[in-house]
Order: sequence, then C-alpha cells, then structure tokens
Amino acid sequence: MIAQFIAVVAIAYLLGSIPFGLIIGKLKSGVDIREHGSGKTGATNVIRTAGTKLGLLTIGLDVAKAAGAVILATVIIGSGSGSVTVGGIPVHWQHVAQVVAGLAAVAGHNWPVFAKFKGGRGVTAYFGTLFAIYPPVGIFGAQIVAIAALRSRHMSLGSILGASAALCLMIPLTIAYNFPPIYLAYCSVTAALLIYQHIDNIKRLREGTERRLW
Repeated sequence: MIAQFIAVVAIAYLLGSIPFGLIIGKLKSGVDIREHGSGKTGATNVIRTAGTKLGLLTIGLDVAKAAGAVILATVIIGSGSGSVTVGGIPVHWQHVAQVVAGLAAVAGHNWPVFAKFKGGRGVTAYFGTLFAIYPPVGIFGAQIVAIAALRSRHMSLGSILGASAALCLMIPLTIAYNFPPIYLAYCSVTAALLIYQHIDNIKRLREGTERRLW
C-alpha cells in the first residue's frame, strides 16, 4: 500500500508538471510565455500572449492531465483496498488516493519540475481533478468561472468565484447526501490554495488595475 501511494504521488506530480502552456507557446508562437504578461504558464497567460484558440487548447490539456492523475490513482488504489476509521468516520483508501493525487497534480501544475518550478495558479488543474472526483461539482464550478470571467473579463475573478462555488456545493452534498468528508476537505484546501495564488490579482481587482481578457 505504501509503495502504491508513493507511485500515486509521483505519477500525479509528474503529470501535473507537464507545462502545456509553455510548450504550446513555444511550438505555436515561438515565445516563452513566462517572459510575458503575468509570467505564469497557465491558460490565461497563453490567451493574452498567443491567442484564444491556443489558450483553449491549453485549458483542455491541463484539465486532462489533472483528471488523468486522479483516474490513475483510482485504478492503482482499487475499490477493494479497504478503509480506515477516523473519528468514527470510515475513510476509504481509494478516496484518499484520489485526494492525494489531486493535491500532487495541482502542486505539479503550480510548481512544475519540468519548468524550473515556475508554473500556473492551479485553476485548470483544480477543476480537472474535480471532474474526475465528482463531475457535477467540477462542471458547476467551471460554469461559474466561465460566466464570471466572460461578464467581467477578469479570469482571476472568475477563478476565485468558481472555486468558491464548487466548495459551497460540496458542503450540502457532504452534510445531506453523505459524500466522503475527505472530498470536502480537499475542496477546502485546494480552494484556499487557489485564492492564495491569486493574492496579487485580488489586490489589483480592489485597485481597479487588474488585467482584462482580450
């Protein structure tokens, strides 16, 4: 079991570390997006630097790598792996593996070993993991991201609201529908990390100087 969890963390982190934004920027536009805009390798900076189409491609690939990390963890730690009781609540090892893989994938996206630990803010990776853990929550949060970002033209605002919306939806699912509490814990930790990654954006939003899309 220990070896399996080590494999889950390693695979998820390495998958998350694939800097698709950086790769696409160099292959399609011949630019290092880390030298432009926010200096991040995420889809938003690709949109600003290389165009909307390449930004959407980056979103798709970043979502896929994070979802893939969670799916692989689900396979590696099968449903028959058993559970452990914490505070009277049974916690299944497979759910633990999904959460651990999600955290590792988001960490890899934000601090990728393949790009000198300079990556994105974790938005697309976060929602990619949610799509794999429980799709309706991921879809709901992603819709809030899209609506808020398109209306305000501030991707940072959309990202923060989307992550918060996903967390808010997970709360009643946990209380009323007996969803694994570890999923709620995961959403809480990753949403807090995402907001922390946007501290500079929040400051610019308050000052009215935040960069707009397009």
